[in-house]
Amino acid sequence: MIYLRSLVFQILFFLAMVALMLIWLPGLFMGRQVSQELGRTWGRVSLWLLDKICGTKVEFRGLENKPKGAVIVASKHQSIWDTFVLPTQFPDFSYILKHELVWLPFFGWYLLAAEQIAIDRAKGGKLLPQLIEKSKTLFAQGRQLFIFPEGTRRPAGAPPAYKIGVAHLYAAAKVPVLPVALNAGLFWPRRSFLIYPGTVVIEFLPPIPPGLPTREFFEKLQNDIETASDRLIAEAVAANPSLAPRVAENRAKAIAKDKARAEKKAAGRGRSSATGEA
Repeated sequence: MIYLRSLVFQILFFLAMVALMLIWLPGLFMGRQVSQELGRTWGRVSLWLLDKICGTKVEFRGLENKPKGAVIVASKHQSIWDTFVLPTQFPDFSYILKHELVWLPFFGWYLLAAEQIAIDRAKGGKLLPQLIEKSKTLFAQGRQLFIFPEGTRRPAGAPPAYKIGVAHLYAAAKVPVLPVALNAGLFWPRRSFLIYPGTVVIEFLPPIPPGLPTREFFEKLQNDIETASDRLIAEAVAANPSLAPRVAENRAKAIAKDKARAEKKAAGRGRSSATGEA
């Protein structure tokens, strides 16, 4: 039954996106807010489909913590769910995304019209200055910037893997950061076709004001998000103990994968060093 419900949802999920992009075509010429409303509408439609088809509901907590105006929204990232739900809660948002996405027909056009931040990852070490420069323009307009501090989706229960880039952006931007915790990966795991019933909780935590030392901010951000996300996962497991093996498996696989990646990286440095000595 879960497979059938997931199949129906996945089909309608993408059909809804295509249908909305076609209906919204005139909005491409009406300013970024109109194009952003397409993203919010798709998010709301997707949440409705998840509820009605998969039995996957949503609970928002801490909405009173959302500051108005310019803010960095730093969210835990466990699922594709995170990407379409966040826009439903903010009036003038921007994502950081790969530059290649703007070349996609229709989808890329809306990204450009909504004035999202497209970055060229090929620039490597020059990426952060590029991002800081673009974000300053965005914050001057009182907009909200979404960022996933771990850089990619991590399974629910996996150890944290935060990147220091968010701390450098915080130091340069001088705007508050809104930490966001969630447990979405329990119900729509990353790279998974299957979607499970239950209640996804997304919690907006108290904002971190600008001005903290970089390292202090980085440690606080990680601690705030991880503590709250672990609590949300524990709540879900307490309500449905069958989730516990999934959390344990996610953690074990993530630890093994992280270890293998670290060993491969260390071996690469060793080969480079040996080549240099030769």
